[in-house]
Amino acid sequence: MSPRGRTEQATAEAWPPQFTGTMLPAMQQLSALARSPKSPGRLVPFRFRAIGGKVLLTSYFGDWLFVTEEEFAALYRGELPAGLEPRLAERRFLRDRVHAGDLRARLLERQRFLDWGPLLHIFVVTLRCNETCVYCHASRAEMDRVDTDMSRETAERSVDLALSSTSPRITIEFQGGEPLANFPIVEHVVKYGIERNRAFGKELEFTMVTNLSLMTEEKLEFLIQNKVQICTSIDGPENLHNKQRVLVGDNSYRVAARWIERINQRYVELGLDPVLYHVEALLTTTRPALDLPREIVDTYVGLGCRSIFLRPLDPFGFMDRTHDKVEYERARYMRFYSQALDYILELNRQGVQVMERYASIFLTKILTGTDPNFLDIRSPGGAGIGQLTYNYDGGIYTSDEGRMLREQGDETFRIGDVATSRYRELMLHDTVRAMLVASLLDVQPDCVACTYAPYCGAKPEHSYKTLGSLQGRMRESHICAVHKGIQDDLFRRLAEADEATLDIFRRWTTVRERAHFLQTAAMGS
Repeated sequence: MSPRGRTEQATAEAWPPQFTGTMLPAMQQLSALARSPKSPGRLVPFRFRAIGGKVLLTSYFGDWLFVTEEEFAALYRGELPAGLEPRLAERRFLRDRVHAGDLRARLLERQRFLDWGPLLHIFVVTLRCNETCVYCHASRAEMDRVDTDMSRETAERSVDLALSSTSPRITIEFQGGEPLANFPIVEHVVKYGIERNRAFGKELEFTMVTNLSLMTEEKLEFLIQNKVQICTSIDGPENLHNKQRVLVGDNSYRVAARWIERINQRYVELGLDPVLYHVEALLTTTRPALDLPREIVDTYVGLGCRSIFLRPLDPFGFMDRTHDKVEYERARYMRFYSQALDYILELNRQGVQVMERYASIFLTKILTGTDPNFLDIRSPGGAGIGQLTYNYDGGIYTSDEGRMLREQGDETFRIGDVATSRYRELMLHDTVRAMLVASLLDVQPDCVACTYAPYCGAKPEHSYKTLGSLQGRMRESHICAVHKGIQDDLFRRLAEADEATLDIFRRWTTVRERAHFLQTAAMGS
């Protein structure tokens, strides 16, 4: 992986190898052209990184531009090549050609989520689950452990707190365990939430993450009629999925596939656009999956999925026990990711509409200048200020990962209890403040000089679990390796892209509202 670019200082070891021949004599006095005495004030502050024989420049406001190594060498010397100046101006890299008010407006737009408050509210309605996953992040409980079921009182108080959020839009997401194992509480939360929202008038949405194995026609009809969006997990082809997600006495893949088909059929029967309305599925990439990039993509396409999220493993839950069987070097994951993305783009050129979610998130920031508000990849991060998790016992956590650590005996990320806590107290909790600072890339030593800081994000819970502190050391972080590797891959493709590939990438940044799932209640109605 190429060393990280810096605008103010560098060492011979940190400099990209291809630059050392022309840059070494002045290595110790590196400065951006913005501070060069030969051309004072011409460039906005920028960061840089070597990508595929070129040099990528990114501004603090998210603008980017590729220059040749020769052009970069000229910039370093304090020179501004005539042919480069128009390109720098077009991409807003010339200080005297941009308006400070415009830059401020763009920055405010990128971080408009800071005005909202927690949008995502995760309800862990039970830890019980009838499937055994080799990497289970949720620390599942056996099906007879009804003591891990959320009560009606806890559920109602959780809904009240969620609706107290300053966000005008609220998503309540049912998780577990397997939420269908405590379906009466799911039903109650939906009915109670819709009724209580009459007093709040928010845009309310319900989603469920389920393995589908406990689904019935009666449950499905309730979910369909009450506009609950359904998401499941598919870990690849049937053999791989069944090995990783064991359903005793049955075939977990075939059960999930059957219900995916049935749910998608119901959406069609309702007259909904199948491009927008279909079961979403999530992949957890384990070591055996790394050899199957094309087969995994084909599996998703065959199930009617329009997107695939090539997520690497997380270190939570049962991963402490199965690490040696399923973990891998992140360099291997990046080879898998690049091969899968190659194939996804190939399918798109053939007319098959399927996208990769990581690419969609990063490309939206890179190509449109807006932030899609994916809570795990933003600065500051979404823990506490963008999401809250309500555990089955009433404990409130900054995120689902924080709740997962609780199941391993660590209460660091607990910030309250539904029986006693008020919304304002949760938002002002010392842990929430610490999470905000720890996920603000502009103050993190390894992130502040990173070329990808305008598009990236950090997860303090992951740093805490793997590196021992909320801030961690990003140069040692698996998440940093993945995020940086994916952005390297995407920018390499952007530097080489033909118009057809750019059209595909632009399509992946298009957001179409799934209005059917929104439940809008007028105040006092």
